[in-house]
Amino acid sequence: MEARTVDDWVSCYQREFGLPVRERGGFVMLPITDRLCVVHLPTARAELVLATLREQRRAGPVLARQIRWSLLADPDARPPADVATELRGLDIDVPGIGSAVMLPTSLGRWSREGCHWVRPPSGDDVLPPLSLVLHLALSLTSQRVSTASSEAGGNGKLRYDRDGVGPRCP
Repeated sequence: MEARTVDDWVSCYQREFGLPVRERGGFVMLPITDRLCVVHLPTARAELVLATLREQRRAGPVLARQIRWSLLADPDARPPADVATELRGLDIDVPGIGSAVMLPTSLGRWSREGCHWVRPPSGDDVLPPLSLVLHLALSLTSQRVSTASSEAGGNGKLRYDRDGVGPRCP
């Protein structure tokens, strides 16, 4: 099937990939539910997480926007308050149930929605658990911080760039 309209894309995402998408305002929207969630990460951090998930053969669909990627996950457990605070400080977001993510109406690099699939969905996807995605996002970040800290001579003068590049020495 060649999808041309938003309704075609809704049908395609539902039938081919099993995603519970809906049309809303002329766009294909993926609702966040108790069965499917998304983790928004700065691009550099998301690349590390995706690489590790691929090594473990646990990668699920990943959307890219200009400076953030969105990894689809299985919401096995919401992060506790202290972890949620740490995630916010690292510009990592886990939208709550009732939110929605706009999906592209193209499987190519460019779409009218300004996003594309880094790793497109497939009909046999098993989403990685949210707890694993967050664990990787935090642990890979910790490794980057300690490496940058040692490169800075351990003087503790590090700051996080909000663009997802990670810690930098002033």
